[in-house]
Amino acid sequence: MQAALAELRGLLGDRLTTAPAVLDHHAQSESWAGARAPDAVAFPRTTAEVAALAEICARHRVPMTGWGAGTSLEGHALAVQGGLTVDFRDMAAVVEVRAEDMVAVVQPGITREALNAWLRDTGLFFPVDPGANASLGGMASTRASGTAAVRYGTMRDNVLGLTVVLAGGEVIRTGSAAPKSSAGYDLTGLFVGAEGTLGLITELTLRLHGQPEAVSTATCAFPAMEAAVDCVIATIQTGIPMARIEFLDEATVAACNAFTGMNLPLSPLLLVEFHGSPAAVAEDAARFAAIAEGFGATGIARAEKAEDRARLWKMRHNAYPAILASRPGARAIVTDSCVPISALAQAVAETRADIAASGIPGPILGHVGDGNFHAILLIDPARPDELTTAKALATRMAERALRLGGTITGEHGIGFGKLPLMAAEHGAAWGVMGQIKRALDPMNLMNPGKMVPQT
Repeated sequence: MQAALAELRGLLGDRLTTAPAVLDHHAQSESWAGARAPDAVAFPRTTAEVAALAEICARHRVPMTGWGAGTSLEGHALAVQGGLTVDFRDMAAVVEVRAEDMVAVVQPGITREALNAWLRDTGLFFPVDPGANASLGGMASTRASGTAAVRYGTMRDNVLGLTVVLAGGEVIRTGSAAPKSSAGYDLTGLFVGAEGTLGLITELTLRLHGQPEAVSTATCAFPAMEAAVDCVIATIQTGIPMARIEFLDEATVAACNAFTGMNLPLSPLLLVEFHGSPAAVAEDAARFAAIAEGFGATGIARAEKAEDRARLWKMRHNAYPAILASRPGARAIVTDSCVPISALAQAVAETRADIAASGIPGPILGHVGDGNFHAILLIDPARPDELTTAKALATRMAERALRLGGTITGEHGIGFGKLPLMAAEHGAAWGVMGQIKRALDPMNLMNPGKMVPQT
């Protein structure tokens, strides 16, 4: 390690640090997961520097872990075997925007909010919105999703190409700016969601979308959670083109009201948004309202002004800190799963009953338009029994999703938090993932301890 550090200092100068405060920052997670600190943190500025530092680390067998905004929830960016954390803070530029092709080329450290601020005057926007102001490199690495996935898709659908530095320092480019291709293996798809275990992403080519002419957001309260979920299913099956459809249970609504000063009804709530022409948005909103009323919805309220919509979505995006504040001093185990839409009501109901029987607070919310929902399990860090109970709840939630034909995670990813559940979902295919990892990273230097079977 010391020999590698000497070479890395020669490459990066004061952009390589071993300062304890910086190392400690890169050992923290948004959720319960924690790990040892890295031995050093690098702040490269170019693909060439990333390639050079990867070559140095490969010669000295030093593990490398990528770091974006640090918002992941399963320990993805934690250096569980030490080594070098590569922080992309200084690679946050918009390289190129080709408005006529609806494509942007960006560096990995730029956040989605910063990109959309840059795009504001182009008539275009990048739609993937996981809630946190995550870096786009991190979002690609975790195959992030979010509130708008029901209409615009996930990172898998919106990343057209990548520049990636492999474990030995080789630089490859995958994909292109073309809308489609049938030329060879889909290497872009391989690296999107690989969580940095196959290489370090240093540039992304992204699909952009036109800013909608009109936007309408609506909230509606339901007498019971099952009615709200059934309304979601019926709306999707009717074919109404929703841009977002979010679910908040009573506990989440109460926490958000207390945190933001809003006065939403204390009952299961749907938060829905429509994009399109003014006439189409009005028609879609009216059709949805009729369906919602059929499931007992009351207090249907539409927000047409931009500031009113922004307030509602800020409330939704602040749900996590709001829920944390509802139990002062608590830590959260945040877990998600995703099921076919036909199984959504059963999955949510069984999860809710399981949490209620545990004695641990666990508000439920999520992007139910694509069958994805989250539980935020609040534990007292001074009580190890609560951590054990919460982990068991999260495991049962994942197992329930598999039983219902779904997946152990719709968007949070694996990290090391859900690593023990991979065999149950993938069977022998998990071993194939391990073979791919060994082919591209034979010394297991890229984000070791994550994603694949550990040998």
